[in-house]
Amino acid sequence: MADRLRMLLGAVLLLLALPSHGQDTTTQGPGVLLPLPKGACTGWMAGIPGHPGHNGVPGRDGRDGTPGEKGEKGDPGLIGPKGDTGETGVTGAEGPRGFPGIQGRKGEPGEGAYVYRSAFSVGLETYVTVPNMPIRFTKIFYNQQNHYDGSTGKFHCNIPGLYYFAYHITVYMKDVKVSLFKKDKAMLFTYDQYQENNVDQASGSVLLHLEVGDQVWLQVYGEGERNGLYADNDNDSTFTGFLLYHDTN
Repeated sequence: MADRLRMLLGAVLLLLALPSHGQDTTTQGPGVLLPLPKGACTGWMAGIPGHPGHNGVPGRDGRDGTPGEKGEKGDPGLIGPKGDTGETGVTGAEGPRGFPGIQGRKGEPGEGAYVYRSAFSVGLETYVTVPNMPIRFTKIFYNQQNHYDGSTGKFHCNIPGLYYFAYHITVYMKDVKVSLFKKDKAMLFTYDQYQENNVDQASGSVLLHLEVGDQVWLQVYGEGERNGLYADNDNDSTFTGFLLYHDTN
């Protein structure tokens, strides 16, 4: 409102000042106001300053400037959050064989397997005259387990399994017939015909499976007390047997 009053006041003052300077204007015909001579307004009062004009329309964007020089390398950025676990990849090809590893420490001693033992080896000390009876071999070469009984001439089975038996008989003066028995049954027979003025040998061997309590022995079979089974300080008749392996069942 104050701005409008100032504008109105300025216009009134301008109108009031025009008649007092009528001598400075010239007319050229009726109603025509001629321009004042140069320098005619030097004595006038300055007008009141006008209001600032409105902002003009924004100008167009200027052209792109010349690219500047490359700046210095910036500081590393912050580490981002850990990403999700990816899918398992395809199994790769087998790699080359590695170098041998260092030898490990020696292990603890294991439990030893129990060894079953049963064996004997005996010889004849006297001339045998009684047939159809177990021959008592009383010269003991080996009988550590005491499975052979020298008083009866029989071997007693204490460990079930497979056994090997063998005998070697010296024959002198007469023929000899010897059989190997198992549980009162003859399993093997040997006959040797004596050759005059000579000493012969009759031998036999066999594998037998025995159960606990079975007995094995040798005896002369036939009739009469005369037979060629012989032994002295220089000639032996022997009987041997031992366990090959025991039953596992």
